Amino acid sequence: MKLSIVDLATVAPGTTEKDALADSLETTRHAERLGYHRVWFAEHHLSRSGASHHPELLIAAASMVTSRIRLGSGAVLMNHYSPFKVAELYKQLEAMAPGRIDLGMGRATAGPVLDLALQQNRQNPAKVDHQQQVLETLAWLYESFPDDHPFAGKPLMTDVPEVPQTWLLGSSPNGSNLAAGLGIGYTFAAFINPAGAAAALRHYRETFEPQGFGLDSPRAILAVNIAVGESSADGLHLANSPKGFYARLRRAGRAAGSVMVPSADEAAAEMSAAEDEPVTIVDGRWPRFVAGSPQEVRATLEQMVAESGADEVMVQDLIADPADRRRSHELLAREFGLTPREA
Repeated sequence: MKLSIVDLATVAPGTTEKDALADSLETTRHAERLGYHRVWFAEHHLSRSGASHHPELLIAAASMVTSRIRLGSGAVLMNHYSPFKVAELYKQLEAMAPGRIDLGMGRATAGPVLDLALQQNRQNPAKVDHQQQVLETLAWLYESFPDDHPFAGKPLMTDVPEVPQTWLLGSSPNGSNLAAGLGIGYTFAAFINPAGAAAALRHYRETFEPQGFGLDSPRAILAVNIAVGESSADGLHLANSPKGFYARLRRAGRAAGSVMVPSADEAAAEMSAAEDEPVTIVDGRWPRFVAGSPQEVRATLEQMVAESGADEVMVQDLIADPADRRRSHELLAREFGLTPREA
């Protein structure tokens, strides 16, 4: 099975965003050595918990310190940007790291203040058609505008034949419909909506229609929040960080942007028994967090893949300590038999 990582440049307790960005690049180098297939970087604005605000910057930096691992966005929030800007930017990244760039597209609200700050016309904010945004981005990349369209016949970079892989990221059935209809890759965020993941990924595979955008058959990723320890107890302890972070978010309300990821010990001290959550499949219900020993995590992930038909698992984690985070990646890679690469 292919394993990948989506990295948030998590700010560890007692460190800075500068430290987190350096850790993110080290995580990418480490993932390449372990044999992970790709690393994507998140887009989170004005968030103190993660320093990955603009994935393109980390993609460019990571391309300079790696040679084989795929690099991409998880995801570009298309509701805020010009499709031309996004397409040209990722075409340039593809020119910098040929054959290694992924354009993961999504949408999200950053809240009314940030949504306004990201608008060019604040007096008359645009009502964005997400499907049209994605389709226009694909048309720029694949030069597929109709002949009578004003953008037809205007290639982005004439001497760069490579095109980044295109993916739609989502956590609802709407995303699976759009990705299948456009014939592009699809990634489902099971850490947001675990109950809807299997059905959405199966629906995507069943209804996929090639449209000339680089894929002849479906390509699906299941994104899961994962914490792997040396033992079951170690993995459960590490999972306190993401559980504690979400508990803090619930308590913070409008101040959620200032919430930091707690250490596992801090989270254990803060959380009530009612805020704890399962880390395995219980009575057929998928968990938001998968944690435990390598063998336990593998068993849960294999059941998720069997039920969803995913081709690849993408690790999202909020383990506070970067050393623990990379150790979790290492244990998972070893359990699944990934082939290490020479530095």
